[in-house]
Amino acid sequence: MESYSYTIVSDICEGVGDCVGVCPVEAIHWASGQINAKGTKFAFIDEPTCIGCGACLSVCPVEGAILAEWRPELQRATL
Repeated sequence: MESYSYTIVSDICEGVGDCVGVCPVEAIHWASGQINAKGTKFAFIDEPTCIGCGACLSVCPVEGAILAEWRPELQRATL
């Protein structure tokens, strides 16, 4: 089955969090107690829950932090 999930690139995310509130299916979560290469908290997408709507990508102000494809190797935290 083909995945329609987006990916938050853990080490590019700056922890702005606009994506968390805009997700209509609550597929985006904070990586609890973790920081990325930039030293900031970061969010991640729960792939089975994501419906591929693109709302997260449309509100993220950090270029390259969210990809319109599922690339689990770039997203460190998972449920």
